Amino acid sequence: MMTPASVWAVKRRQRGRTKGSALTLSWRLPVVSALMVALGACSAVPPQGAGPAPAVRAPSKPQTLPTPAPASVVNGGGTAATSGVALGPDFASLGVTDQQASRALAAFRISCPSVQKRSDASGLTQPQDWTEACAAAANWADDKATQFFAQYFQTVQIGNGAAFATGYFEPEIAASRTRSAAYNVPIYRRPDDLVEVNLGDFSDDLKGRTVRGRAQQGKLVRYYDRKEISEGALAGRGLEIAYAADAAEFFFLQIQGSGRLRLPGGDVMRIGYDTQNGRGYVGIGKLLLDRGELPRGGADMQGIINYLRADPVRGAAVMNENPSWIFFRELTGAGPLGALGLPVTGRASIAADPNFIPLGAPVFLSLDRTEANGLWVAQDTGGAIKGANRVDTFWGAGDEARRIAGGMAGRGSALLLLPRASVARVMARP
Repeated sequence: MMTPASVWAVKRRQRGRTKGSALTLSWRLPVVSALMVALGACSAVPPQGAGPAPAVRAPSKPQTLPTPAPASVVNGGGTAATSGVALGPDFASLGVTDQQASRALAAFRISCPSVQKRSDASGLTQPQDWTEACAAAANWADDKATQFFAQYFQTVQIGNGAAFATGYFEPEIAASRTRSAAYNVPIYRRPDDLVEVNLGDFSDDLKGRTVRGRAQQGKLVRYYDRKEISEGALAGRGLEIAYAADAAEFFFLQIQGSGRLRLPGGDVMRIGYDTQNGRGYVGIGKLLLDRGELPRGGADMQGIINYLRADPVRGAAVMNENPSWIFFRELTGAGPLGALGLPVTGRASIAADPNFIPLGAPVFLSLDRTEANGLWVAQDTGGAIKGANRVDTFWGAGDEARRIAGGMAGRGSALLLLPRASVARVMARP
């Protein structure tokens, strides 16, 4: 989903980020940052000794954004369209580097097949708004990417523009396709008796809400929780796609919502979020801190894993206090996949709340963590990634990605880039 940074600082996802949004982390904590989710996404202690080397060049200080003018603001609460939208500065004034713009353009191209047909929960865009930009992006030269965004997009500020960014990555853990004494933690595919109900199909007031459960005697009841699944509720049904070597490492992979399984022969199997059991997420890091089981400053991911391993019985009981369980599927193509069902790109993709940031839209970040400054593309969601300007930055796979994601807790400002047709329509609203 780890790093020597303070646990509160990171995500998934549960995207299923554990991030969301499914990866498809449509509810992805598979797109939450592992440590932030582990801690419950609520602490505000600055990370200790994170100090990752900057990954991209960008302005080192947060940009001062314009205060929304009354004439262009719609007051309200639940979406970007109802919580306040104001025109932002010209893209050319943001100082986006060629490297950032090129990476974002490549990610944007991936999103184009989806953004031109999906419904936008934020109320800011319509599918046809993306047509011109997507047509141009297909053949636009990467070395002229800054001109592309300047020509086809206008920046807007959502609410007061204040942003908070965490990070997530694609973990790799030891696993096997067959069970043995060394590999005995089951990784399950989606069970055929798990039912997902879109409540919006039954009431307009419930649009965007989904419940998961199983049918029992003609009623929909809650699906098995983590404790029941860990104790064998799904055993013997042929649902295992692999077996992990370490329960604690797999627990954190579930928080990330996707990952790589390092098989005994050296091959790598990639798995992605398929669905979740419908149970709410509980951050065990926060529980351990509140109980004094872990010291502040010692509650990073590795500290939690060491605690869980020290006494397997105690560790299992603690993990079971988080009733959420993620089901996976094997990925054979590019990945990992985000909430759009398309691959996410390290150092270019973010998870965001689609009620405030349309999936597929570029986002400019100017934070007190310079490595996250610059241009990103919203391609994922996360269970803990909620609200305006709340994002989870994706850093890819490997040790550096793990380190940066684990220490990411950036504050500053955000601007959303929208097609010019969208901006004209939104600004024309009374």
